[in-house]
Amino acid sequence: MAREDLPNPAEGILLAHFVVAADVARSAAFYRDVLGGTVVREAEPAIVRLANSWVIIAVGGGPTEDKPDVTLETPSDPHRTSAFLNIRVADIHAVHAEWSARGAIFLTPPQDRGREIRCYLRDPDGHLIEVGQTV
Repeated sequence: MAREDLPNPAEGILLAHFVVAADVARSAAFYRDVLGGTVVREAEPAIVRLANSWVIIAVGGGPTEDKPDVTLETPSDPHRTSAFLNIRVADIHAVHAEWSARGAIFLTPPQDRGREIRCYLRDPDGHLIEVGQTV
């Protein structure tokens, strides 16, 4: 596995998105098969390279020494969220059609919001994902 395949910068910082999954293999397959990423690590935590970023996928768990009083879990209520993955695309209608054909279920078709066109979908564990195109 090449260094550039992993979220491990030679200098500076990079940003990766961490999601808690009930089934790590199922979630990694979603990010690979539906969104077009590349699984660069299958063992937990799984790592999927998605465009110019990474999604790190692991099961939840209780507090640890470095995060006391914090429990990681999948979303408990699909109608509430405090954070989501934001994917920017060049052609939202093409991406919507392609990902829908691969099995993505969008909450709505792309909506014109003036400065952007956007729509949302969920991963297998209910994590919200925004797909947007700036106009």
